[in-house]
Amino acid sequence: MRVHLVTMPWHPLDLPSLQLGLLNRIVRGARPGDEVTEFHGSLRWAEFLLEHSGGRLRPGDYVAVGSDAIFHGLGDWVFSGVLYDDPAWGVARLRDYAAGRGVFIDTALAMRPYAASFVEACATEVLAAGPDVVGFTTTFMQNVPSLALARELKRRRPELTVVLGGSNCDGPMGHALHRNHPFVDHVVRGEAEYAFPALLRHLDAGTAPTDVPGLCWWDGTVSRANTETRRTVAPADIPAPDYDQWQTALDASPVQEYIHPKLVVEGARGCWWGEKHHCTFCGLNGTAMAFRAKPGERLWAEIDRLVRRHRLLDVVTVDNIIDMAYFRDFLPRVVDSGWDLRLHYEVKSNLTPAQLRLLGDSGTVHIQPGIESLGSRVLDLMDKGVTAVRNVRTLRECENHALTCSWNLLYGFPGETAEDYAPVIDQLPALVHLQPPSGAHRIQLERFSPHFTDPGLGFGKRRPAEMYQHVYELPEEELADLVYLFDSEPAGIGGPVEQRLKEAVAAWRAGHAHSRLLFEEDGAELLVHDRRHGRPPVTHRFTGWHAAALRHLEDGRTVPALHRLLAAGGHRVPTGDLDAWIGRAGELGLVFRDGAAYVSLPTWGEPVRLPEEAG
Repeated sequence: MRVHLVTMPWHPLDLPSLQLGLLNRIVRGARPGDEVTEFHGSLRWAEFLLEHSGGRLRPGDYVAVGSDAIFHGLGDWVFSGVLYDDPAWGVARLRDYAAGRGVFIDTALAMRPYAASFVEACATEVLAAGPDVVGFTTTFMQNVPSLALARELKRRRPELTVVLGGSNCDGPMGHALHRNHPFVDHVVRGEAEYAFPALLRHLDAGTAPTDVPGLCWWDGTVSRANTETRRTVAPADIPAPDYDQWQTALDASPVQEYIHPKLVVEGARGCWWGEKHHCTFCGLNGTAMAFRAKPGERLWAEIDRLVRRHRLLDVVTVDNIIDMAYFRDFLPRVVDSGWDLRLHYEVKSNLTPAQLRLLGDSGTVHIQPGIESLGSRVLDLMDKGVTAVRNVRTLRECENHALTCSWNLLYGFPGETAEDYAPVIDQLPALVHLQPPSGAHRIQLERFSPHFTDPGLGFGKRRPAEMYQHVYELPEEELADLVYLFDSEPAGIGGPVEQRLKEAVAAWRAGHAHSRLLFEEDGAELLVHDRRHGRPPVTHRFTGWHAAALRHLEDGRTVPALHRLLAAGGHRVPTGDLDAWIGRAGELGLVFRDGAAYVSLPTWGEPVRLPEEAG
């Protein structure tokens, strides 16, 4: 059997498809007689735009539509006219949507005229490989491009078997995708390691796939959806990805000169925190929350092999959260390897300074710590299991260990109040030397999140997000099963407080690049050099218990706990004096206060900062 694996726009241009890399190995392992080929449609689309637009639409424009506009559905919309055989389909809807929200759509509008001829070219190339089965992987805005190509493939070759799988097919989304698109023969819902080879066996035998868990298939004109399994794929059955065909496509691509390619690896699936305390807003793990991880030795062996084979040192891990065992059995191996790797990792925001130091020593340059908020009560509403003081400490330690930190400041949680945000907003100017969030964003209602599955948490009214009106020509009851994002009645803060928060975050972002707040030890003195935006440059000098207090607050403490530590160190400080000093340190912006706890803000490190456009 000839199996052709496809990833369509808008997969990131700088990354190979982990899904294709895994499926390639899975099929060849289970069915060594099959021929497995790949089609990297994202690269093809960027190449197509570059060539046919005369260089006007470049890979940077691809990113602007495919990644930056993900919550407006622009990438799917570019191809919806192809899916519905109408170049004008959804144009008016998109213009109305964009006008109401201030969304820039000119780039998407410029791309759309090329979509139909691109899909035709894709179909020609895919069919030239002579496939028996074409399998699409779809995540986020890959649905419509995948459906458009699947429809064209079946139009040209009706006997071809078309299969869809991926995150967009999880749970009810997969069945809705199947029953509304008769040109899709099968949809694999959930993990594919066991299901896809089982489906191929049925196709070989010509039998109905009634025993493949989660699979959607056609029984005549009736769309069947097999019951999904609770069984998760064991780490031992998750292969190392094969990126050879991606490398060949990249090497031949004119897009290569515009991007910095990275490898993608997977150490773990699920979320160990979410198994116990599912963050209320998060739907990322879908129906597979159970945490599983490869042993650190095996993960390192996979990375070592991929780095040697592809000569790339940038490695992105897709784990939703790092396995804490990796601080013992994986990261030390990376440190000892001598490889000059650049790792990218998602972590929990309550890591210790020692753990963050190990990440830095291992070559980790970029982390996503899921900070989300700098107010402890709001963090409690999220069920994050961390305090604001720990989050601020994490931001500070990222500076100390030259870790780039990506995070969003989220708001809009049921039960939050203006009083939860006022003290945070007032203190944000003091944090300008620490890495700012991407912005202040109102949360959206995500399928599979506790906010979605339990209306009692505050989002009782919901409807498919407005952006899907310019993406799909389907009734709302079908969209309610198909889509991932939903609109609901706004919760939490709004009005002047929301505006103040957004303005304060924007000011933080604007002032960060040139701001510093640095510790320096000078004999018995502890110096703090304040070079933060919006403040006059000054150097503060601390000695005795004042210096000791500022150092003790690096870990974050209450005033009574600080008083006990100072006394244990031989500093007899009257309570009133300590209270007055803490108040003065707060006025100077040297400490951050969250309720009764304080954490010091100066850093010991001063990493090189590049302008955002150069990063």
